Amino acid sequence: MTDERLYPQRPFLAVSAAIIRDGKVLVVRRARKPALAIYTLPGGVVETGETLAEAVTREIREETALAIEPVALAGHREVIVRDPDGRAQRHFVVLSFAARWLAGEPVLNDELDDARWLAPADLASLETTEGLAEIVAAAVILAGKTD
Repeated sequence: MTDERLYPQRPFLAVSAAIIRDGKVLVVRRARKPALAIYTLPGGVVETGETLAEAVTREIREETALAIEPVALAGHREVIVRDPDGRAQRHFVVLSFAARWLAGEPVLNDELDDARWLAPADLASLETTEGLAEIVAAAVILAGKTD
């Protein structure tokens, strides 16, 4: 089976969630390459026919078993991994949402080997994906707002 995400013809659209619970954010550590041992936000690729809110809710449920309420877009990141020849080996555009925790406790799977609820200031002590602290800071503000 070939990996369609390896040397893609186009970028893949993905979503993630900065899930806020009692002032803390959930971060997960990836158990597989290409982000092996890096802390990040849970999420994944948007499937054809689903809205962004549906995608982020589904991905969080599949990856962590949590129920969430997406609140607003907290930011975005482009992830481009190049091979030694400079070719785009992987390319993702990740839309990161602020979300409120509704129910459940994180359940690890073959993609994740750690999950932690942390105060945003504690992220500095971890090896994280680029821009994670900025996304989390925006998400804390957004998730705290009530309409």
